[in-house]
Parts: sequence; structure tokens; C-alpha cells
Amino acid sequence: MKRLLNCTSSEMASMTKEELKQSIMACEGRVIMTETVVAVQPLLGDLTNAELAVSFGSDMILLNVFDCDNPKINGLPETDEPVKLLKKLVGRPVGCNLEPIDEEAELMESRREISHGRHATKETFIKAKELGFDFICLTGNPGTGVSNASIEKAIKLAKEYFGGMIIAGKMHSSGIDEPLVDLPSIERFIDAGADIILMPAVYTVPGLSEQTVMEACQLIKSKGALSLSSIGTSQEGSDEDTIRMIALTNKRCGIDIQHIGDAGWCGIALPENIMALSIAIRGKRWTYHTIASSVNR
Repeated sequence: MKRLLNCTSSEMASMTKEELKQSIMACEGRVIMTETVVAVQPLLGDLTNAELAVSFGSDMILLNVFDCDNPKINGLPETDEPVKLLKKLVGRPVGCNLEPIDEEAELMESRREISHGRHATKETFIKAKELGFDFICLTGNPGTGVSNASIEKAIKLAKEYFGGMIIAGKMHSSGIDEPLVDLPSIERFIDAGADIILMPAVYTVPGLSEQTVMEACQLIKSKGALSLSSIGTSQEGSDEDTIRMIALTNKRCGIDIQHIGDAGWCGIALPENIMALSIAIRGKRWTYHTIASSVNR
């Protein structure tokens, strides 16, 4: 199995779930995932934010605010198969957020209601599979009310009905006051079927120490799963020095995949911050290799 760094687009497209997971693991902490909002006008207008992200060094694309009942990706031409077309254009693994809403949880803020097609349910898992997603991310946007308990339930359902890679965890509170990096919850997530455990990156949420993330990474690795750190607190719109500091700190903790969020401008991180993140954890050689590699290879 080739590591993702070395793979061409055609090799990525032909990977099974298990092969993709192994390919990421082999990169030793040098994989970049960029999240983009699909429901707004893209930064470049007639090109998707996903295409822009890949051109600045992203290896994986995570679509936010994607509605499985009304599948639309702004920036694409008219098509009945938006996910498959996007995957062809970017030549990278593509996934989407689905949110396991906890209707009984007490929130710290007013709850933000979302459409049914964004909820993590049996129906949306089946549709996500039919649409062609390589992975799904079970997490929560601000104020939607996603809890660790509801994530665990959703993992079990996704394991049965989706079939691709499952990412699970919280980037921030999602409106609920509970531990964001909780070792017992992480164990339950992996036992339930999660392939990748998502955590906030060190320096993105108050009080999250490097030691806590390092211990979580060690646990995740011991159980055969992958770890993902998330910049999901609008710091994706910060300065490049901040991004580099976050990148190197979380690599030191043992993170396998580094995620950068969508809150720069028009539903994407500042493109230069995607590149800064990439260069910080794998240097200019592999960053330029990723940028230059044709999707036709």
C-alpha cells in the first residue's frame, strides 16, 4: 500500500476504506483535510471551494452544510451526481458532515435548527453512500446540540448503513458543556466502529493541553484508529504564524490528519493558511507535489 502522499488521483479513487485508512497512517502525520461550506457562493465564484483547497495543498475534502436530501455544491455545473463530479474534479477523497443531534441535551446557547438532510440518520447514511462519499464526519456545527452520547449512537448506525470511513468527535462544544477530549468516550467511539477520532487542535479551545491530546493520540493508536485535529474555531482565518504553531504542536502530539475549517472567507479557510499548514508539517517539496499533481494521473 502506497502512502497517500505518493498516490495519484486514480490510485486514491480505487482505494477501499481499509486501504485509504492504511495509506493515511503510512504518511506519519502529513495529511491535510480542508473543510468547505457548499451552501454559499464560492470564493472564486465559478470554481468550487474544494478545487481551490486542493490547489493549495489539501489531500482530503470535507463538505459542510451539505444536505443529503437536496444535494447541491455551489460552484459546480448542473449535474445529477454532484459528489461524483466533485471527486472527479479534485481527484481526492471527499466526505461530508452529518450531525447527530441530541434533542434532550441542555444547551449553553439557543439551539440552531438544521434541515433533516444534515442530520445523522439511517436515511442520510444510505443517501451518503449512494452519492459516493468516501467518508462521513459525525460532529456538530456551533449551537446544533451534538453530544458525545449522540455521536456514539450515530457511529453504530453509520457502521451498519454507510460502509465508508467514519470520523467521529467534536471540534468545539456544539452548544453542550461537556469534555471535548474524553478518553472513555474515545474508547466507546472506536469500539462502536469509528475509524478516525476527531479532536479540537491544541490552541483552538480553552484549556485543552498538549498532554491531553498526546494521551488521546496514544490511546487511539493503540486501538488501531487514526486521530484528526481540527481548527474549527475561525482561526482558519488567522495569521500564518498562528497556523504554523498549531500545526507543529499537534504533529508533536501524534495527530495523523490535520483539519482546517471553513471560516475564512466565503466558506473556506484563507488559502494561504492551507498552504502554511501543509508546509509546516511536510515541507515545500510535498506541498508542491500535491499542488502540481494532475487529477488525470
